[in-house]
Amino acid sequence: MNLIGEHTDYNGGLVLPVALPLRVTVELEPRTDRLVRASSANVDDGRWREVPLGIERSGIWLDHVIGAGRVAGVDRGYDVRISSDIPIGAGLGSSGALGVALLRALREAFGLRIDDVAIATLAQRSENEHVGASSGIMDQMAASLGAEGEALFLDCRSLTFERIPLPAELELVVVHSGITHDHSAGAYNVRRRECEEAARALGVRQLRDAEPADRARIDALPEPLSRRARHVVSENARVLGAVAALRTGDLVALGELLDDSHRSLRDDYEVSTPEVDLLVELVREQEGVHGARITGGGFGGSIVAVADVGAGHHAAALAVAEYEQRTGRDARILLPALAL
Repeated sequence: MNLIGEHTDYNGGLVLPVALPLRVTVELEPRTDRLVRASSANVDDGRWREVPLGIERSGIWLDHVIGAGRVAGVDRGYDVRISSDIPIGAGLGSSGALGVALLRALREAFGLRIDDVAIATLAQRSENEHVGASSGIMDQMAASLGAEGEALFLDCRSLTFERIPLPAELELVVVHSGITHDHSAGAYNVRRRECEEAARALGVRQLRDAEPADRARIDALPEPLSRRARHVVSENARVLGAVAALRTGDLVALGELLDDSHRSLRDDYEVSTPEVDLLVELVREQEGVHGARITGGGFGGSIVAVADVGAGHHAAALAVAEYEQRTGRDARILLPALAL
């Protein structure tokens, strides 16, 4: 789950994801022929799907399985069983986690000599080339390298990273809005193309290379390119601010950065929805909550908030009750889990 730094990864920018206590499990067994078979407990009622090794795309979820084998250079077939407790389309990196799990299983089964960073880059390549989603590297790096209790401060261009401990007084709140999204659909890929066009217009390699001092040039770009660039540049700065706030335990400053990020994602990047905006507002106004925003690629999915430790679940429950009454949507509190 990305704490802050949204839509900056494919612009070569900075991100700050955290690992959640959710998991994708892949069981993989090599075959002696060139057939790929897969079943998922989460889709198709566990029905087995099969294709010959080497096929480029199936058009269904099986593309994740096919793509992982192709980018890893596997030359034999395999059987795969998949299960997951990560909500699909919730903005919590389920596709990235699946790609990493598949490549870890392939590494183990076929003795592949690839490290954890290579696992992440191959998983991204599989999603870009074989699933059809123009995702950045953040989800895959977070799934491959992240650990509970820390944030992964990642430079998505150099792939250098630093582990930032989460303050003991911080409680993360994650709520799924009940609206799913699909990153292989058009709007997400359109945002990426708009960013590339804005970078060309500014004469930089990627929007990572634009700075707040370039604000006048950014504002002079045609719409919506100016707003897209303004979000990316300001969001990179917010990541740096969030890292500083985590290091000092300043939850008020961290919350303000999340609030600013949501406004930017809503107004400049236009990836929120009225329902998600409402959920953010309802969580934000609860006692003990310092800030909230949409997390993930947008167009639905989940929200994240920072709260005082011990206050998160009660705040989320109050917000969800009103949200469900006003929207008719079924929201789900993913963090913090209710203590038994």
